[in-house]
Amino acid sequence: MSAGRNRPTRVLRAVATRVTLPAVLVATWWLLSRDSTSFFWPPLPDIVTALDDAWLTRDGLDAVLPSLRRLALGYGVALLVGLVLGYGIGRSAVLRALLEPLLAFFRALPPPVLIPVLLVAVGLGDTTKVAVIALGALFPVLASTADGVRSVDDVALETARAFHLTPGARRAVVLRAATPQIFAGARQGLSISLILMVVSEMVMSTDGIGYTVIQFQRTFAVTEMWAGVLVLGVLGIVLIKLFEAVERRALRWHRGFTGRIEAGR
Repeated sequence: MSAGRNRPTRVLRAVATRVTLPAVLVATWWLLSRDSTSFFWPPLPDIVTALDDAWLTRDGLDAVLPSLRRLALGYGVALLVGLVLGYGIGRSAVLRALLEPLLAFFRALPPPVLIPVLLVAVGLGDTTKVAVIALGALFPVLASTADGVRSVDDVALETARAFHLTPGARRAVVLRAATPQIFAGARQGLSISLILMVVSEMVMSTDGIGYTVIQFQRTFAVTEMWAGVLVLGVLGIVLIKLFEAVERRALRWHRGFTGRIEAGR
């Protein structure tokens, strides 16, 4: 009963710990900028007002929805292709030896460099933006999947063979064991996808959050531009929190397993 009564207290303490620093920073920004007369550094109250007027409207939603569609498509393609290719590379020493130099090259290549290449090869349009996002997010997912599959314990594989599991069931065993590393690559890929979504829209788009922010900058609507930066920040936080919720649910078995190992020590 005591543990049950203490649970709400622990939850409140955890929430307070996470919220305290952001709240202090926002309050400090609000107080320090309240009397600002700088054109380039408007007061936070004005930015919040611009957020309501320029972004929390039908026009604002019309700017956000195309960005979310491109992000979902590009990131989804990166996850699918990265899982399939990563599994094949992780399971095949020959493929790993052949493709490792190429993968190392693309992992070291800054993703925004792909924008002018694809712009010339594919042209303007949503296809190019989705391709930029997909290619940028692909290599973290692919590399983490390959590493995770390659590091699966041989005992698990031998046990699967001993029980005469079907090839599909054996693949499921391998992917489940590699799930922690797969999620690590997927998290990195999500961050890269968000960055490339914004950059590609700033460079070669006529809609979306990135395009709208750069248009505010070009027309000297600085307050609305800062409001767009806040929109991007909030969007990033929401996406990461959603990702963490899925990750926690998918890796409950892993946390329980590692917890038992630590308890045994």
